[in-house]
Amino acid sequence: MSTGVERLFDELGHFRRFQACLYFAAVFQATSCGIHYLASVFLVETPKFLCDAPGNVTNVQYGNHSASSLEDIWSVYKPGKGPVVVQTVDGEQWELSPCCRVLRHNPVDFHYEFDGNRTVEACSQYVFDHSQVEQSIVTEWDLVCDKEWLAKLSQPTFMLGVLIGALVFGDIADRVGRRPVLMATSLCQFAFGIIVAFTGNYYFFVAVRFLLAMVSSGYLVVVFVYVTEFTGSKVRTWTSMHVHAAFAVGIMVVALVGYLVRVWWMYQIILTLSTCPFLLYCWKFPETPFFLIAKGRHQEAQQLLDTIAQFNGLEPKLKVSELIEDSGKPLLTDGQIQEYKPEEPEKKLSILDMFGSWKMAGRSATCWSIWFIGSLGYYVFSLGSVNLGGNQYVNLFLAGAVELPSYLIGCFAMDRVGRRKTCAPALLLSGVACMLIIAVPQDIEFLAIILSMTGKFAIAIAFGLVYLYTCELYPTIIRSLAVGSGSMMCRVGSVVAPFCVYLADVWIYLPQLIVGILAFIIGILTMFLPETLGEPLTSTLEEAEALGTKFSKKQRREDGIALNLTDSKA
Repeated sequence: MSTGVERLFDELGHFRRFQACLYFAAVFQATSCGIHYLASVFLVETPKFLCDAPGNVTNVQYGNHSASSLEDIWSVYKPGKGPVVVQTVDGEQWELSPCCRVLRHNPVDFHYEFDGNRTVEACSQYVFDHSQVEQSIVTEWDLVCDKEWLAKLSQPTFMLGVLIGALVFGDIADRVGRRPVLMATSLCQFAFGIIVAFTGNYYFFVAVRFLLAMVSSGYLVVVFVYVTEFTGSKVRTWTSMHVHAAFAVGIMVVALVGYLVRVWWMYQIILTLSTCPFLLYCWKFPETPFFLIAKGRHQEAQQLLDTIAQFNGLEPKLKVSELIEDSGKPLLTDGQIQEYKPEEPEKKLSILDMFGSWKMAGRSATCWSIWFIGSLGYYVFSLGSVNLGGNQYVNLFLAGAVELPSYLIGCFAMDRVGRRKTCAPALLLSGVACMLIIAVPQDIEFLAIILSMTGKFAIAIAFGLVYLYTCELYPTIIRSLAVGSGSMMCRVGSVVAPFCVYLADVWIYLPQLIVGILAFIIGILTMFLPETLGEPLTSTLEEAEALGTKFSKKQRREDGIALNLTDSKA
């Protein structure tokens, strides 16, 4: 039987009616986080475009193809394969390219080839291919050519907001509670999501998206801690991993809505509406019992325990004082519960407390490395998959769908062989897949695709379990901060990933080589982390540091024997 606060799950159920309702309600909102993270795929999509001709076009030529309008030539036009030649109503002939246009002087006939004199002019307006994208921020604000960097800057700026939000809200959740953060971030996510759709210029758009990223990241970080502290160890693996599954569903929703709605502001509004159902019931969410007890709010904790018991059809007989006594603290009377103020939770803890000893410093560095390589590898594999071709909406849908089996397999492995023995082999497999991709000849594309999907599948397992693993490796007083700082390192990886992909210009396999080496090294380091399978959640730094030691195992056996003796005497 579990000891300490964890004992409440043995008494009230690890995942009964109360926890199930709370869990699915909280995880539903994680889908919205996945939606906003990937929404920019179509928000900033750049369709085919050319300089606009200074007049009405009557004839068009592109290679061997002829047409009467530019709209008829988009299906065969390929950027970089030569200009599009047009003739206007006043007889002028122009060679149109994406970022410039050329006026032909004294043409005799209208032919694609021309050997006469030309004059190059800068573009003042552009014409876009609306067959796939009716309207994006690129087409609305002409973010092409010399403004192309603005479109590319929007996603790194969003990721910067995710990075800051993960750290800030993780710390706030450890200070004021999980419930206020979940409610505030959800409300702000809805508000900012709607405001994004009505931004009138690019800079306002980027600023509001930055705030949207912060609150979305804040919710996603804290919800992992929230569901972990409301579900017992018997189901904690599944509940944690399935938050990732909800995020993957959000990716698939983006693909579906992007396919159906091709106007960016309508697309943004429809995606944001996914938060509405959550706002109707999130105010009923309770604070977690772990946080209430850690902060000395024992009367509220007792009311919560009674509510859980009644909702689960059990007799409300579990007392907070019993949980405190189980944790090795003095037994308190009912009158003392409200007055009792534990000293340690009141300390002002910071990220430095994660590095308070050599053991915790090594553990934190390894955890951060797993977060970093998980994100870096995921995005390197994802960005590389664009070269597969095909329908972009189907590709994005599959990119979300391929994550689901990895989480299922990861759940089975984590509950049977442990967290460490699942994470380390997954990282090693990803590293090996990267190395094998380098060895595959370029003409065997099918094998390269299989290895790429294997690498992504493996890295998704490691990335999926690191949330739960981090929660279990750190005590209640800094658990949200640990997950938040880890998520920060994850976002650093997502920011670095595009630059890593650019290294393919130096050597086509250099990105895979970097990811493969890092994944292999970090996989080896992961073997030195303590195993947390079957371990109760810790409440203090001393308990967390003792994880995996002989003292910890001996203490658990003694606690179990003492508890059995007490039960038999009763």
